Amino acid sequence: MTTSTPDSVRLADTQLYRVTDAMRVLRMSRTVIYEQIRTGRLRSVKQGRARLITPGAIRAYIALLEKEAEEAA
Repeated sequence: MTTSTPDSVRLADTQLYRVTDAMRVLRMSRTVIYEQIRTGRLRSVKQGRARLITPGAIRAYIALLEKEAEEAA
């Protein structure tokens, strides 16, 4: 049996993340998240006024960070 806290966010459970959710998942500030979106490094979609991020976009962003780390080494 798995337990989870109400504050925890899991990639498998959510289809679209608000910026505040992505901040928790990626452990980055709001400013950094919006900067990554603005530069195209983190993909997002808009629904009305809300900026939403898919789990695939988060996984792709993490893969990009890993690739950059490998290239820098």
